[in-house]
Amino acid sequence: MLASSRSLLRAATSRSSLGAVRYLNVHEYISMELMQQHGISTPESHVAETPQEAEHIYNSRFKARGLEDVVIKAQVLSGGRGLGTFKNGFQGGVHMISSGQQARDFAESMIGQELVTKQAPNGIICNKVLLMERMYMRKEMYLSILMDRSAQGPLLVCSPRGGTSIEDVAKSNPEFIFTQPIDIMEGITDEHCKRMAGNLGLTEGSPSFDKAVTLMKNLYSMFIALDCTQVEINPLAETPDGEVVVCDAKVNFDDNAEFRQGTVFSRRDYSQEDPREVEASKYDLNYIGLDGSIGCMVNGAGLAMSTMDIIQLKGGSPANFLDVGGGASETQVQKAFELLNSDPSVKAILVNIFGGIMRCDVIAKGILKAADELGINKPIVIRLQGTNVKEAKLLIEASSHRMILADDLEDAATKAVGVAEIVAQAEKIDVNVEFEGLHL
Repeated sequence: MLASSRSLLRAATSRSSLGAVRYLNVHEYISMELMQQHGISTPESHVAETPQEAEHIYNSRFKARGLEDVVIKAQVLSGGRGLGTFKNGFQGGVHMISSGQQARDFAESMIGQELVTKQAPNGIICNKVLLMERMYMRKEMYLSILMDRSAQGPLLVCSPRGGTSIEDVAKSNPEFIFTQPIDIMEGITDEHCKRMAGNLGLTEGSPSFDKAVTLMKNLYSMFIALDCTQVEINPLAETPDGEVVVCDAKVNFDDNAEFRQGTVFSRRDYSQEDPREVEASKYDLNYIGLDGSIGCMVNGAGLAMSTMDIIQLKGGSPANFLDVGGGASETQVQKAFELLNSDPSVKAILVNIFGGIMRCDVIAKGILKAADELGINKPIVIRLQGTNVKEAKLLIEASSHRMILADDLEDAATKAVGVAEIVAQAEKIDVNVEFEGLHL
């Protein structure tokens, strides 16, 4: 069955060892700091970058105050840390510790190692650990605020069944998932918060109920003030003494708000991201790595997704989503080509350009310049239509580089899938192949 391009994009993060960044995602310790700044209760926590620092933090920050039970967490941008395995064999990215020596030993097993999780099957580097006060929970709940397209604004989501995968709860017990749309012009109201506190299973009039209402108001204020796209708390804990505390959180931010959220965006951890996507973002290219063998360079997100779909239909698999946009410069096109040409998983490159705002001759110049400077070591299939297409074909014809031109997208996809398969088979038997002499 044909997998849609939208499904491929959703799966991109789980397939790649490093996550795609469409919205800024920050580490747990940063999320906790931001919540504290907005009056949201969190456990005491401190971050360490070395095993020695972890031991010092345990002894000076926790043991000195009579706190022996502490949770140590690997700081990686991936879910399922607790069930993950480090490549050095150490099991789990979340552990309970009760001594400074344990803090040092566990940190030594985590820091500098790659953690393999369901979301990061190829591993993701852990550069820091978070030591957090252990919370004794009477109740574990789930709470989030996200920008929701169907609600056309913020959506408050909660469940009395937190501490586990909310996706599993939604699948097995959808009656325990509660939602509350929020009018972004009006903001969150007492009525919204009280209704959702009740849905969490808290008793109206109790201290924990009132604190949950206040927490929701503060959380919404943070959501708006920091241009968040999602704030997710799991678990939100009710303690035996009636406190309501955020024990784990994930916060995403709108990339378009970087110009006014400089402090937050300055804490972006590039080590947690696909280096290809980091490089592409420097040139304002929309790039998401996938796991196929056909590199795609397209102008326009819709055309890019259609190109990915037809590659699938023809029996191939796209290696990426790459939209150079409608007004890409020659430099941007050159950089896009460099990214595809340097990717070892790419066996063939398919360029699909419909020249409206984007001029076909600019695309051709960018590709040819990259080919002149870097050389071409992968077959290139090009489909060009629209503005200055004749000029583009003349440029390619006059160059010394041989490229495969196609009249339409279906023809281009068929040729790209075919040559990618030839290259893949040749590599298996250690044979070099060349494609040349193909007419325009």
